[in-house]
Amino acid sequence: MLILTRKLGESITIGDEIKVTIVDCQGKQVKLGIIAPKHVKVHREEIFEKIQEENKKAATVSKHAIAEIAQKLRKNSKQTDSKEREPISSL
Repeated sequence: MLILTRKLGESITIGDEIKVTIVDCQGKQVKLGIIAPKHVKVHREEIFEKIQEENKKAATVSKHAIAEIAQKLRKNSKQTDSKEREPISSL
């Protein structure tokens, strides 16, 4: 970890596109101003961790949901001769 000392109003530059400026200091709290391109995501650490957690939850599928999908697919495959199929989008 690189540790730098900066005073109020001073900045650091990361690469060619990111600039971090010390905007305010009060007690143990420091306000940072960050200039970065729109494609660079900037989050507070606790928000980033919540995003990661939610992404993991969204990526997992319960066994119950898989069983329901399999049941509907089996039902649809049995109805191949019938004109009325249960739409998969109704899952």
